[in-house]
Amino acid sequence: MAASKTATGRRLVIVESPRKARTIAEYLGPDFDVEASVGHIRDLPQPSELPAEMKKGPFGKFAVDVENGFEAYYVVDADKKKKVAELKRALKDADELYLATDEDREGEAIAWHLLEVLQPTIPVHRMVFHEITREAISRALEQTRDLDERLVDAQETRRILDRLYGYEVSPVLWRKVRAGLSAGRVQSVATRMVVERERERMAFRPASYWDVTGDFAASEGHSDAGRWFGARLVALDERRVATGRDFNDVGQLTSTEVVHLDEEAANALVRALDGVHPTVRSVEEKPYRRRPAAPFTTSTLQQEAGRKLRLSAKQAMRTAQSLYENGYITYMRTDSTTLSDQAVNAARQQASDLYGPQYIPAQPRTYASKSKNAQEAHEAIRPSGDSFRTPAQVSGELSGDEFRLYELIWKRTVASQMEDARGSTATIRLGATTTDGRDAVFGASGTVITFRGFLAAYEEGRDEERHGGEDGERRLPELAVGDGLDARDLSADGHTTSPPPRYTEASLVKALEERGIGRPSTYAATISVIVDRGYVGHKGNALVPTWLAFAVTRLLEEHFGGLVDYDFTASMEADLDQIAAGEQDRRQWLARFYFGDGSAENGNSSAQAPRPAGPDAMHGLKPLVDDLGDIDARDINSVPLGEGIVLRVGRYGPYLEVPGEDGEAKRASVPDDVAPDELTVEKARELLETQADGDRELGTDPDTGRQIVARSGRFGPYVTEILPEDSPKSAKPRTGSLFKSMDLQTVTLDEALKLLSLPRLVGVDPETNEEITAQNGRYGPYLKRGTDSRSLETEDQLFSITLDEAKAIYAQPKQRGRRAAAPPLRELGADPETQAPIVIKDGRFGAYVTDGTTNATLRKGDEVESVTLERAAELLAEKRAAAPRAKKTAKKTTKTAAKKTTGTAKKTAAKKTTAKKATAKKAPAKKAATTKKTAPAASE
Repeated sequence: MAASKTATGRRLVIVESPRKARTIAEYLGPDFDVEASVGHIRDLPQPSELPAEMKKGPFGKFAVDVENGFEAYYVVDADKKKKVAELKRALKDADELYLATDEDREGEAIAWHLLEVLQPTIPVHRMVFHEITREAISRALEQTRDLDERLVDAQETRRILDRLYGYEVSPVLWRKVRAGLSAGRVQSVATRMVVERERERMAFRPASYWDVTGDFAASEGHSDAGRWFGARLVALDERRVATGRDFNDVGQLTSTEVVHLDEEAANALVRALDGVHPTVRSVEEKPYRRRPAAPFTTSTLQQEAGRKLRLSAKQAMRTAQSLYENGYITYMRTDSTTLSDQAVNAARQQASDLYGPQYIPAQPRTYASKSKNAQEAHEAIRPSGDSFRTPAQVSGELSGDEFRLYELIWKRTVASQMEDARGSTATIRLGATTTDGRDAVFGASGTVITFRGFLAAYEEGRDEERHGGEDGERRLPELAVGDGLDARDLSADGHTTSPPPRYTEASLVKALEERGIGRPSTYAATISVIVDRGYVGHKGNALVPTWLAFAVTRLLEEHFGGLVDYDFTASMEADLDQIAAGEQDRRQWLARFYFGDGSAENGNSSAQAPRPAGPDAMHGLKPLVDDLGDIDARDINSVPLGEGIVLRVGRYGPYLEVPGEDGEAKRASVPDDVAPDELTVEKARELLETQADGDRELGTDPDTGRQIVARSGRFGPYVTEILPEDSPKSAKPRTGSLFKSMDLQTVTLDEALKLLSLPRLVGVDPETNEEITAQNGRYGPYLKRGTDSRSLETEDQLFSITLDEAKAIYAQPKQRGRRAAAPPLRELGADPETQAPIVIKDGRFGAYVTDGTTNATLRKGDEVESVTLERAAELLAEKRAAAPRAKKTAKKTTKTAAKKTTGTAKKTAAKKTTAKKATAKKAPAKKAATTKKTAPAASE
């Protein structure tokens, strides 16, 4: 794959994204054509997308042949066929091909798939760089390398592992909890961590304790007389006074050697100290020194962006991706804290220029990674280039989150090469004898920074601390042992211990990395998945698990314990890293994971194959699923709260159930805003009493004479009529769900009667002779004509829409989604390509951008509030470049793929070295097509 220095023809460079392509094209000049693959061009298909003859074969269940070396079957997705055709056309005019995808597992895999699909017959070069600058691109052209088969193997192993895990475990969740749920190697463990923290909060029992505080100052005549400082009672009669740290999570003291003050004792002490003059008993002073934090890794960037900028992990990565692709920072997916020599020099020079030469140490600083499974392949995240641009210098080019994140990265990088902050920490102990003869000791401490060092540029943020953090900078007066003090404002203060803090996105990312679970580059996607799946929600910055997450986690813990075991998941990550390093064979490892110890012949394993750790994995995933036995779905979806009250996770949400005195169970829905740790027995009883016996009598229907009541049901508040006792059993009362604008406690009789009048006959369509009715459904208000339903914009239209207005709605083409066209969420401006106005709209499957002709769904990381015109135009351009989905075409393509696969899937192992030969200098790359399981390719 070495670059040909004598080639004079056109050279084709392929990268992942159009934005990256535009930036690189500016540096390469007219002899290069730069194209974007727009991510992966192929992937494992859904089994339903396989042709009929393959569904019955070994690829039918997973699109992976688990019985023959875990060979994968890939197809080009219909959405990427046009893009692949464009790349092939561009390749015909090229004399050399440069694969310039990202320098990580994912990027290496994209490059390999491109090689497999394009089948180039010209010299192929792997071009890598971790920043997009003119100098970096020039160096990359001169220093091309071979495709790294080990990285490709590692990525493919992860993909297959995730397919096996998800496709075997998720169906169990569908059957026992709820349809549409998913399980995953990292997402399920992350969900379990959030659930376990909530369980700790639910089990937590607060303890109360009191302390005494006051202000003190040197007595008159002292040089620091009148300079007051605060201190807290720390000991009484030579026994330490209890603080929050001295209680466990059930409210009990963990030591008998401390004094536990209650309100009465604390107030008595205040009275006994009235008029007493303490003296200084000890003064301890120690030097203070604090080192700067290491440059950013992917994980620490997500954490700090969350703490300081209030960005979600997804927003942080989306913004960093934009900064990287536009040449402002280095590659943002890295677990290395290393800086290149040029970057170290740039940071030191900038620190010296801005703050003075005394602010940089004599020798450059180096940092070792703290991540369990760190790989040092890339640099840390830093400003790009051999000299850094200050935030002021880019302020005219960047704005919003991009500017704030660049500033954060710049500050952290420069600070990492600056001197320590230095100072001193003083601790003072003050003693006094109370009027009733007890010995009381107060303590105060403070830190004085005498040289700010790196703090002049940057200070790292901190997560919420349960028992309070260290004191900030505070200067205490110059005191000596024996000095007399005056006291004032003595007070008794009550405190209550706090439960363990919930995870924030930042602290969850930190915890995942510390445990060695997953990869920092995937944490943002993992958090997005568990939120999108309904396992976790946000309450402010905190991550709160839903009751659905409790049910899923319990099922996995009880029946797939090894798969959600923290140590096992971390050991899998370490094994996958060994596969990437060529230290383990991926087929043998997958065979151990899937078949266990007893099925070596099925997975082409061997007795010496490394085995994944973990209690269940020792037996294999397949035997584990095959031998699951009966799972009591009702039990899995139940959480006993106490006093006979059970929370159940139902199809339409959580609800409470308790046996009634008449033998009938009483039920009540649980509001979405009640977090699991807030659902105490008392709160549950309140909900049951309010909802079960809480019929609000609204009055009598003047037309029927029947009583109308408002109730809270399992599926939300509604109104209904009370039928006479002698009504036939087949009689059904009219009911109507309350509108979103209505409240159970304030809904009126008139409003209830309007709700009960639905569905309303709007009229008869003269063209079809069918009735058009206005109805209120689970997904909102809509019109119905025969089998054709159309959404209405507001609930009020149910009572006001006319026949002509309804006919006008039906005259329009039917739109996807359940709502009629609504005003755009944002207007962005004119599309630079079509000049049509681009707006953001809300669709059935989320927000999307449109120019009136082309629609493009916002990607993960794109937020409605922060999407720019450039980003919207890029999404639309990518959509236009992709062919429309056509099932028949996709199926035909897949058949072709099947034919190509048949003769090559089993030959993979023997062809392992072919790719490197195929991509050597001037050698044709055609043979690389048979290196692995070949077939056309795509994204799922």
